[in-house]
Amino acid sequence: VLSALDKELIAAAIAVSTRCEGCIAYHVRTLVRLGATREQINEMLSVAVYMGGGPSLMYAGEVLRAYDEFKQA
Repeated sequence: VLSALDKELIAAAIAVSTRCEGCIAYHVRTLVRLGATREQINEMLSVAVYMGGGPSLMYAGEVLRAYDEFKQA
């Protein structure tokens, strides 16, 4: 059984690999609410970029910006 955090990490990785900006914001906000660490986010991003190819790398930066923004709120 996957935890809610694990499910959101998967959803965020899919959002990055499919380059869905609105999805990224939604799932990153939820990840912050669930207590995801920056280390977990970075690991998720490495898999997302691997699966989504080079263009996904640009969206990985958006995830980190959103994470920092939601973390400060």
